[in-house]
Amino acid sequence: MPADSRIAYFINLYPAISHAFIRREIHALERQGFDVQRIALRGWEGDLTDAADPAERAKTLFVLKGGPLPLIGAVLRTLLASPGRFLAAVALALRMGWKATRPIPYHLMYLVEACRVLGWLREHGATHVHAHFGTNSAEIVMLVRTLGGPPYSFTVHGPLEFDKPYYLGLGEKIHRSAFTVAITSYTRSQLYRACSYADWPKVRMVRCGLQPEIFATPPEPPPATPRMVCIGRLVEQKGQALLVKAAARLARKGVEFKLVLVGGGPLHDTLAALITEYGLQEQVELTGALSTERLYEELRLARGMVLPSFAEGLPMVIMEAMALRRPVISTYIAGIPELVRPGENGWLIPAGSIDDLTTAMEEMLAFPVEQLRAMGEAAHKLARERHHSDTETAHLGELFRRSAAGEPITDA
Repeated sequence: MPADSRIAYFINLYPAISHAFIRREIHALERQGFDVQRIALRGWEGDLTDAADPAERAKTLFVLKGGPLPLIGAVLRTLLASPGRFLAAVALALRMGWKATRPIPYHLMYLVEACRVLGWLREHGATHVHAHFGTNSAEIVMLVRTLGGPPYSFTVHGPLEFDKPYYLGLGEKIHRSAFTVAITSYTRSQLYRACSYADWPKVRMVRCGLQPEIFATPPEPPPATPRMVCIGRLVEQKGQALLVKAAARLARKGVEFKLVLVGGGPLHDTLAALITEYGLQEQVELTGALSTERLYEELRLARGMVLPSFAEGLPMVIMEAMALRRPVISTYIAGIPELVRPGENGWLIPAGSIDDLTTAMEEMLAFPVEQLRAMGEAAHKLARERHHSDTETAHLGELFRRSAAGEPITDA
């Protein structure tokens, strides 16, 4: 295997149902001939929903597994092998912690974790390491690089990175990276805001990809039954509370419907109380978190998906719904308008507007099946063009190989 094919991925939590897209990206890279080492901070315990995740867990190295002794040993080995680089990494960790929302001890712990990651990367012969999210995972691979490890990159999804780029040291992470990946044009614009103009060419757009199998799924026409589904973690920013209120308006108007809320999260009890308050127990169902297979089944049973988010990057569930030929109702925020096109493959509404949300839901419920089918076909076509994992990871793989070859990625 060529040396430049040995790469590593570093993630805070892996495997996990919310990170299935990372697993798909890794598998697509392996189909292209990469030898991908998986490293995560945590994730060696707990239930796994997806059938593919136990095999991923078995392939993953966990930084925090084994307690403090392996970490202490890694720090001592790194310090003795290269005291100058170690002190430079200490200085960088202190600088990152000085302006961060998390205090300095956290950033020194990131350095400790980086020492253990460094040893595994060297054993693997990794020529490049890639992290997902611009938070502590990106800081750890940046510290690995300062300690003498391979070049790094990281993918920014948002919206967390958009909310506090200064406190995350996002500009520093971009500056020191071989390149930084934005998943949408909107994400790229926010990274431009966070870094200097000189570093703009390092910011590359690579969209999140879906597995080829989803595009090969035989088309199923949307059902005649008035059923809609919302998929997402039950948190304020996803807008499910607004969705329940819109459902109450539909019920008061005598509109027949079924709304399924898929996902778990801290807002579960609040939503359950709202459903009871509005007397919607027959119309609105909370399923909890589901496996990918069950999630896809819920999409097939629905006329379309509703996701009235207030803050996002670009939700994977929108891509999945569109790939399965279901139109989407969502909001004019972040990268969503780059995929959802009003009147063509879905509806876009102003975030926070219960009036517009209610109207869009009523329209989806009233549309003839044939019209929904045409919208679903348009949705599938655009999702396939933009979010096929093999196509998108081919772009990513080329960037990895350029980095491994020592080629500066600074062309426009």
